[in-house]
Amino acid sequence: MGEMKEVSDLKEKQIILVEGEPCKIIKISSSMPGKHGHAKYSIETVGVFDGQKRNLSEPSDTKVEIPDVERGKAQVLSLSGESAQLMSMSDYETFEVKIPGELQGKLEEGEEVDYIQAEGRRKIERKSQK
Repeated sequence: MGEMKEVSDLKEKQIILVEGEPCKIIKISSSMPGKHGHAKYSIETVGVFDGQKRNLSEPSDTKVEIPDVERGKAQVLSLSGESAQLMSMSDYETFEVKIPGELQGKLEEGEEVDYIQAEGRRKIERKSQK
């Protein structure tokens, strides 16, 4: 389990768990405190792995979970349809991931990619810049 943070301490681009799904915060807005003194925060997010938008509306002192997120570089070992066999450049572990739509047909064997890992899942984020 990742760390817990109050809604008022969150920042845009941070990754939080919404309905058990790692989501990147797109926008945070707050409303004036009501008579009980807590500002309401409206948080717009998009799923890291499924691309689905999810919104939260919570008082400032509500705690949300920050998942453990790792980013890394990997080399493309082989391509097979919509999947790529990758090898982590840090520990040489090999794993298979689905190639995101925007990179379909654009990856080559031997090329390096940046990937993100959270909640036991991995995704290619982009081709690595040389």
